[in-house]
Amino acid sequence: MALPNQPKGELKAVVDPEIVEMDVDALIIGGGMAACGTAFEIKKWAPEDMKILLVDKACIERSGAVAQGLSAINTYVGENPIKDYVKMVRNDLMGVVREDLIYDCGRHVDESVKLFEEWGLPVWKKSDDGENLDGAKPAPTLREGGTPVRTGKWQIMINGESYKCIVAEPAATALGADNMLERVFIVKLLLDKNKPNQIAGAAGFSVRENKVYYIKCKTAVVACGGAVNIFRPRSTGEGKGRAWYPIWNAGSTYTLAAQVGATLTMMENRFTPSRFKDGYGPVGAWFLLFKAKVSNGLGEFYAGGDAAKEELEKFMPYGASPVTPTCLRNHLMINELKAGRGPIYMATEVALNAFLDEKREAGMDDKSLKKFWKHLESEAWEDFLDMSVGQAGLWAGMNVEPEKVGSEIMPTEPYMLGSHSGCCGIWCSGPDEDWVPDIQHESRSHKYKWGYNRMTTVDGLFTAGDGVGASGHKFSSGSHAEGRIVAKQMVKYVRDIDFTPEPELSAQECADIIYAPVKRYHEFVGQSTAADVNPNYCKPAGLMMRLMKATDEYGGGVATYYMTSGKLLQICMDLLEMLREDADKMAAGDLHELLRAWENYHRIWCVESHIRHILFREESRYPGFYYRSDFPTCDDENWKCFVNSTFDPKTEEWNVEKVDVVNIIETDPWL
Repeated sequence: MALPNQPKGELKAVVDPEIVEMDVDALIIGGGMAACGTAFEIKKWAPEDMKILLVDKACIERSGAVAQGLSAINTYVGENPIKDYVKMVRNDLMGVVREDLIYDCGRHVDESVKLFEEWGLPVWKKSDDGENLDGAKPAPTLREGGTPVRTGKWQIMINGESYKCIVAEPAATALGADNMLERVFIVKLLLDKNKPNQIAGAAGFSVRENKVYYIKCKTAVVACGGAVNIFRPRSTGEGKGRAWYPIWNAGSTYTLAAQVGATLTMMENRFTPSRFKDGYGPVGAWFLLFKAKVSNGLGEFYAGGDAAKEELEKFMPYGASPVTPTCLRNHLMINELKAGRGPIYMATEVALNAFLDEKREAGMDDKSLKKFWKHLESEAWEDFLDMSVGQAGLWAGMNVEPEKVGSEIMPTEPYMLGSHSGCCGIWCSGPDEDWVPDIQHESRSHKYKWGYNRMTTVDGLFTAGDGVGASGHKFSSGSHAEGRIVAKQMVKYVRDIDFTPEPELSAQECADIIYAPVKRYHEFVGQSTAADVNPNYCKPAGLMMRLMKATDEYGGGVATYYMTSGKLLQICMDLLEMLREDADKMAAGDLHELLRAWENYHRIWCVESHIRHILFREESRYPGFYYRSDFPTCDDENWKCFVNSTFDPKTEEWNVEKVDVVNIIETDPWL
């Protein structure tokens, strides 16, 4: 169970922590939707004597991207053909995706959603006369054939403030409290010293006690989310911790895998969502459920105009799609801002009043109209209270009534993720089935399958959710479904192999590495009168600011309207090299600082892979998310391919290469 916060400040870190050694068969690293899917499913297939352990940096009840709650489940296939789901993802991610992984997720995702409802998640339904019934009103379940309220072709509405709590409880119950470690941060994966390219364990530390955990395992899944605070956020001062994606996501999934030699894919891809300004409130329900539109500062609904169509034609064939890719919608918004036609508004008042006009024209009387308005207003506010309370608080603090005036929206700082509208991550095996492309190549970094579904190029190491690269648009439900897929594969892997793990590093060696910032602090803290100012070390907070400044100014952040170039990227790489050297001088006086120090290590690795990939891909594949001024177009002729990178743990060298895209679903016509 999770340990409580310390009653009086942060717990001081000691030089010699207690070392706890554990030996398990299967290790689940993470506590978000994907990890909960694995935890829920794995015991069903595992033999009774199989030892399973889940380790989460936080507490799974409120861990991961769904921690605050959600107002919609964004992936529910339902009555739609799965191949249309693949086409949608492919189109939105500009043609470069792993269709086998997307199709596999699409055929399993609905079962997770039905389970959520059975566990207590309220799902909105359509009544027989077409009325929207929110989750509090009785209606047939999805499994019974109930019709969900869709906000788009793939999204369904929920009352989701407690979404994560509802999903976490069955996972914890299935696994058992004795098989979970919460408030323990895994910071290093361990390879086996006898068997090449084989995962053998992991090491981390408690953020509540002076303990280092050294865990041997035969197989592991790393599902620690994406990466946040790798670019300078738009929020400053007191609001600096405000971000769209969860701020505790430090790129650990990508770093942990890369450091042991797992191939990464599409790390050049980042997601730069448009959100309500300052509060980072979501815009999806307003666009889809309330049919809101965006206008520039002149009151022009620019997105559907001739100028927008002309601009989109520059990015053929994707700009010709009836459903404009997310990055290109961003691109249109950024063009308006750069041309001085900002700010950009979500016309919330127009959307809500359009609903009223529609009902009035249909003959609704004044009394019914007033009741309908109250219900509509409640739905609009509930969208934020379910998942972004800070946005509602910001509106209240600024005297904004969204039913009367429009609200500013703005592109955020970039994030890296593989389960939302982004597709960076780890190169994984698809299902071992005939319809998955069988690429004959000596390296797994070019293959589409090698035996175990969602296994990385390192034997025994799996991933799910944000970790699975080149297959975005899974969202919460798809991440859970991938976790369930991985659970079966981990059990199969343990049954198939005859292997006793012997990690390359000992428990004491891991403890020395993990607690190095603490030892440095205690060694030098007395050499200055202020603990935070010392010639022999730096603190994690300052190092994070340096990282954000480097990426923002040279890697295509908000400071440059997401524009970068080969020259700027090379400067960023040089700064990262110095930053990595200085990171070895970080010091931590308490466990919170030790946590921040290790998050910094992970972020630096994650950012380095990101910059390497953008530098390698000589085009602007995702205009609106980032631009290369020296290669401003989307170049399908030369760059419709995956960019894969592999770090060799022995030589400490990176190899970056092109990998062919194989379509398994027909490419025409557009949806």
